[in-house]
Parts: sequence; C-alpha cells; structure tokens
Amino acid sequence: MTGAGEPAEEAVPPPDLVRAQVDPADGWCAPERAGVRVRTVPDGAGLRVEVAAERVSRVLLRWRRTVPEGSLVLGDAWERSYGDLAWRGLEPGRPLPWTVLVHDRLGGTTGLGVQVRGAAFASWTLDGTGVGLWLDLRCGGSAVRPGDRVLTAAVVRSVRGGPPFAVQRALARLQCPDPELPAAPLVGANNWYYAYGRGFDAAAVVRDARTVAELAGEHPVRPYAVVDDGWSPGGTADGLAASGGPWDAGRPAGFPAMAELAAAVREEGARPGIWFRPLLRRDEPGAGVLAPRDGGRALDPSHPAVLDLVAEDAARLTGWGFELLKHDFSTYDVLGRWGPSMGASPAADGWSLHDGSLTTAEALTGFCARLRGAAGGAVVLGCNTVGHLAAGLVHAQRTGDDTSGRDWDRTRRVGVNTLAFRLAQHGTFFALDADCVPSTPGTDWSLNRRFLDLVARSGTALFVSVDPATRSDAVDADLSAALRLALDGGEAGGIEPLDWLSTTTPRRWRSGGRELRHEWEGELGADPFERPTPS
Repeated sequence: MTGAGEPAEEAVPPPDLVRAQVDPADGWCAPERAGVRVRTVPDGAGLRVEVAAERVSRVLLRWRRTVPEGSLVLGDAWERSYGDLAWRGLEPGRPLPWTVLVHDRLGGTTGLGVQVRGAAFASWTLDGTGVGLWLDLRCGGSAVRPGDRVLTAAVVRSVRGGPPFAVQRALARLQCPDPELPAAPLVGANNWYYAYGRGFDAAAVVRDARTVAELAGEHPVRPYAVVDDGWSPGGTADGLAASGGPWDAGRPAGFPAMAELAAAVREEGARPGIWFRPLLRRDEPGAGVLAPRDGGRALDPSHPAVLDLVAEDAARLTGWGFELLKHDFSTYDVLGRWGPSMGASPAADGWSLHDGSLTTAEALTGFCARLRGAAGGAVVLGCNTVGHLAAGLVHAQRTGDDTSGRDWDRTRRVGVNTLAFRLAQHGTFFALDADCVPSTPGTDWSLNRRFLDLVARSGTALFVSVDPATRSDAVDADLSAALRLALDGGEAGGIEPLDWLSTTTPRRWRSGGRELRHEWEGELGADPFERPTPS
C-alpha cells in the first residue's frame, strides 16, 4: 500500500469475501444462504455495491491486503468530529467511518472511501490481513425491507500516491462528484457563544449585524448576521432544556416580528440568517412522532407528514426574508446518539422508522433533500447532520463539535482539530465550517485571534461571536482584518496542516507559500479537564 508522486485514482478490485447479516442479532453468513443478493459492479475505476433482499441489516466486504508495519491510519467521523480525529497506528476492529487513509513509513499514502449519499452507513476496519467495509443498511435499528428495490449500498473509490493531505483531498473529490457550494464566502456574526440562547432579543441581533457590517467595511461581499438558538417560543431563552418547534413565530417578548427583523438586519448592510431544529417539536405535531427527546418529540424523517412539515417550516423562514438557514440536531433527534457513542452502530437495535423500506441513510438523505428544495435560493448550513449524506444537499457544513465562549481549550481541542483533519472536504463536499471564533470575557483573545487568523486564511466559513463588552480598537482591528480576508476567499491557495501526522492540533501550517506556526496552549498548557457544553 505504498505510492509516490501525485495522487491518482486506482481501480477497486472485487472483494475476496462477502458476508451478510439479516437481523441485527444474527451472525454473518454467505449472502445466498441468507436470501441476500450482493453484486459488485465496476463503476469507472470504482466499485458499486448493489444489495437486494427481502430483509437485510448489514453487508460486509473484505479484501485481503497487507498493511505495511508502522503505518499510520486516519478515518473520518459519522457526523461531526469531537476533537478526536488523529493519525494512529493500526487498531484492528476500530470502525473508521466513510473514509480510511493509510500512510506508510516510506511516505506513500493510500485512500479508500465511499461516495456520498449511499444507502448505507459505511465504515472501514484494518487489521494485519485485510481491509473490511461494513455497510449498515438497517432501518433505524431493524432490518430494512426494500421490497423490489435494488439498494446502491455504496460506491467505493480509491486513490494512491502523493502526500497525505493531497490524497485526502483527491479522494474527497471522487467521493462527492456534485457538491453544491455557496456563490460567495460565508462570513458573518453568530450570537451563540456570548449569548448561549439567553438574554438576547431582536435589538441585539440588529446590533450584531451593525457590528459585522462595520467591520467588513465596503467589501462587495456582505457578511451574514445569524440568529441562533433562543429566538423561538420553544427556545432556551424560556428555560427549556433545548429548543424545538413550532417554528411559526418568534418569542413575543423579544422577537415579535421575524420578517421585520430580517429586514432590519439587511438595512444594517448584513444578510440575515437563522437557526432551527427541524426534527424536534414542543407542540403536538400529529403524525410522525419518533421518540421523546429533550422534553419534546423527535420526528421521523421517513414519514411523509414530517417531510411536509419540515418543508413548510423552511419555506416560512425564507419567506420571512432569511437568506441562510442553519438546521441542527437531525442526527441526534433521529438516532438518539452523538457521534462518539455510535461506535460501529450508529443506531441502537430494536426499533424502526415509519417507512420500513428505507434505510436510515436513505431517510436522512431524503430529509436533507426535502429541506434543501424548500429553502429555495437560501444558503443551507447543516449542523449535527451526517455530512457524508448531506454533501450536495447543503452549501456548508459544521464539521466539528462546538467551540466555546467560556473555555478556550475546547476551541483548541475541537475547532483546530476539525479544521485540520476535515479541511480536505472544503470545496469538495461543501464549504467547511469549523465553528465560530468567540470574543468573550471568559476567553483569552490572544489565543482566539490565532484561531481567527487561521480560519480567515483557510477560506472556510468564518463566523464570529462578539460580546460587545470585549470590543476595543485592537480587537476590532483583528476582527476587521480577518473578516475582510475571509470575504476575499482567504489566502490564495488556502492552507494545509504540516505536522498533523503527529498531533491532534497542528501548530505548523502552510499558507500562501510560507509556513505559519500557531501555539494553541495557554500559560498552563493544554487543559485536561472536560467542561460541560452549555445547554
């Protein structure tokens, strides 16, 4: 598994072994013994995996390959990453979602991955004798019943040769042949990391719009001002555990007229954006309730009535005049799990979606497609969506867990990690959003400004969360320079992590033909204590 020179696509051979599992509790057997038909068909240089069955839960494909001793291995994440992406040694049995890269001691890198929007949650394993591709085709936690349909479970692509970042990027291009990218850089203000959904109102949103418009100056690309969680009657501003619908009005006390708020943001020289959680309701939605979640009702994206409701909500928000929709929590609301707890099984066994003929992957993809269609000309940004299923159906994607306006070390651990290890998806899957850069009394600006500089240079989405109490001439100068660079599209040629083979938070970066070095640790070094995310 060595290679040299520029990355090149290589042919994917048929697997040496195929096994199927009908029910989640069953063992593995030859597909024909289980009544499952698995067909692998050349797809250009790739390999299309087709599955037909009355009932099926999972399919395994295995290739006999030798992984060179001392190789480093990198996977991806089921949805967002959580500061946990890293090049590691061989760990047999560790699930590597969607993509696997192998870098050997001779300097060669090989990448294997599946194309976006397949019918399965796909993960890889590597061990001393081979490579496995595990395709989870379940409907929720039960066997799917696809009827007469033939499922395209996955299309496998492979790239060989060149340095690791170049291979990762070349593979990402093959995995997503049809990204939908924003027409202009995504830059703006988001109030979450100084307000956390409490104590803000329409006037504060307009103030943020004025701030970011002033900092952007006369740049022809206008920044966004995003109204994050807390604007709706089911929001955290009312003391509830988490937000939920209905999404048909703002909080009477703070957001009495949402269309007027969008217009006011626009008058300040910014573009209005808004957050919502489409698959959680605090009212009675009628049909399509999946499970209780966060004091509300999670909705089933396989139910036609739910998709109609999601489309109505998205159309209403854009009808109010919001030009960016940030939709959040869909993975957790459907699966009841965050990425780190998924392991090899994104969903627990023993439950099913409403439409038993759809795999979970198909249901989530259909949800993203319906929302994207209803959003019309608005920019769509996914958060806690499965990026590998949403690619091509969102313009931008939050690829990592939350940064923080209260704990710099969380921003270091999560924000820098996702920027480095998923940067290859920027411009190939979607516009990458490594999350906001806060300016708050609780965090050290000398550290935040380093993250600000790197995100601005990268050309990825840059949203800032600026507590008015932290504004000064020096802070404003830093913000203005970064915002204007980001509105230009970042540094020519972007950035690249240089020491990412040996650390989870790279310090050395290539930018504009030169090397930058950013030290991320404060006076006490990296903080080992985990702090809860504010709700």
